[in-house]
Amino acid sequence: MTATPDVWKIASVADVAEARAAIDRAVTAAGVPPLERARFLTSLTARLRRCLDRHDDWELLPRLRGTADGAADRLEVTLRPVGSTRPDPEDGAPLGCALPRPAAIAPDPGVPLPFALLHADENTAAVLSLFDEQERLLRLHREELHQTNQGVLALHADLEAASRTQRELLQAERAARAEAERARRLLTFLTDASAAITASLNPAAILRSLADLLVPDYAEHLDVWLFDEEEEQTDEESRRRVRQHAAAAVSAARTGRPQHAAAHPGGLPGVDDLPPSALYPDRPLLAVPLMARRLLGVLTLTAPGPRFDPDTCVMLVELARRVGIALDNARRYEQYRDTAEALQRAQLTQLPTPSGLLLAARYLPATQGLNIGGDWYDAFLQPDGSLLTVIGDVTGHGLHAAVVMGELRTALRAYAVENDSPAQILTRLHRMLGHLQPELYATAMIARFRPGEPDVVWASAGHPPAVVRGADGSVRVLDTRPGVMLGIPMPFVYTDHHVELPAGSSLVLYTDGLVERRARGIDAGIERLGQALGALSVPELEQDPEAAADALLKPLLHDSERDDDICLLLCHTVPPGGR
Repeated sequence: MTATPDVWKIASVADVAEARAAIDRAVTAAGVPPLERARFLTSLTARLRRCLDRHDDWELLPRLRGTADGAADRLEVTLRPVGSTRPDPEDGAPLGCALPRPAAIAPDPGVPLPFALLHADENTAAVLSLFDEQERLLRLHREELHQTNQGVLALHADLEAASRTQRELLQAERAARAEAERARRLLTFLTDASAAITASLNPAAILRSLADLLVPDYAEHLDVWLFDEEEEQTDEESRRRVRQHAAAAVSAARTGRPQHAAAHPGGLPGVDDLPPSALYPDRPLLAVPLMARRLLGVLTLTAPGPRFDPDTCVMLVELARRVGIALDNARRYEQYRDTAEALQRAQLTQLPTPSGLLLAARYLPATQGLNIGGDWYDAFLQPDGSLLTVIGDVTGHGLHAAVVMGELRTALRAYAVENDSPAQILTRLHRMLGHLQPELYATAMIARFRPGEPDVVWASAGHPPAVVRGADGSVRVLDTRPGVMLGIPMPFVYTDHHVELPAGSSLVLYTDGLVERRARGIDAGIERLGQALGALSVPELEQDPEAAADALLKPLLHDSERDDDICLLLCHTVPPGGR
């Protein structure tokens, strides 16, 4: 290889080997790393081999590119045909290599070619050593990556398990909330249903309310078997009625336990399972005893769907228990009410038929509640021939009020034997009631009629005022201030009052249940009573006093529901000896 300071001629394989060896020495001396050096020399060798393959003479131009301070930091090698000023077009840009430190570039004829080849093997060995180190590092990185991947997989597994647990907890929470909401709805329904069935003391109304509450949401069909309905039937009728009920209802009546009849066991808490009912083979039945102090009957429900829900079953059993208590209370109330009414009616007087006076009386028990037993009327003759008419009302209701009313009636008749005036009788009754029944009070009004005399003496103990119809048809109220109620804890002496009732006149005594309404008060009722009395003619009063009494009641009792009992005593004067 012939060379000038800037140009090396390449004409043979030896020139290629010497040029490559010179460039190798230069980049080695400049401290180019082995890998970069191998890449640079490999590229240079490939270009030199391509030059030999084209059988032309070539020139190699090494150039050192320097920095601003004049130090060389890059080696560039260009190959071109001899005599050309342009590089080989196939090579493209000059081949370059960065130099970590300065180095001289020149052929060294003193270095034999074999040593240059051995140095090339040293470069290869350095590269291989570098590759070995890289492979070792790669194995370490692979191991680290594998361990990292295992950790990531384990983390993913943990995250998946945590996610699955979270989903399960969320589903459990949703189920718990749904269960709690359902339990709240059942409890709310039970509370509302209990209020509805206990709002009435009428057994028929309780059962109608029960059917409205349960059908169709909780039962497709409802049947109530009440045993008291069979008490008045013959044995054969009772047996026939039993056969009409489902076997589950009969079993519930015999065992006192809820029974479930279906093709498959219901698994309902506290409920026995039976085969399907012959009456309803396609639907489950739930028969629940109606219990109170005793077994009252059986409530039988047909499921609204394919089965009874356990929670709903618990609610239905509890509701049936409350229905049993409500029915028992209603029946006890009816018995109590009937007893009080019977006692009340037993103590009402059969009216006398004195000369010169026509009498008619009415007693109507309350239709709501236990407001029975406090109102009474009476009419009887004193030893001197006078006729006492009495109307009264004991505070409180029920049997106790009826008993106290009886005591007052008896005491009043006893005091009247001494021919006392109405005011004297009331004064003695006041002292007696305050002594015997200090927690009970009463109102009363007494009017005394003397045969052949138009003057009527009356006295009142806190009672609503009597209404008078004159012989001319005029109506007025005896609104003189009454005395205190009987039994009030204070001493009091009552006063007699007088009213003229010539023949053809009427006096109406009544209790507050006739005229008092919560929405209107008592004054409006007294006014309506006066209008009804004024609308009656003398012939109507004298020919049929009973019909006249009914005519007085009719406009004041336009509705059939009453929360208080009513007494009315109609007194109509006629000429002596008239009837």
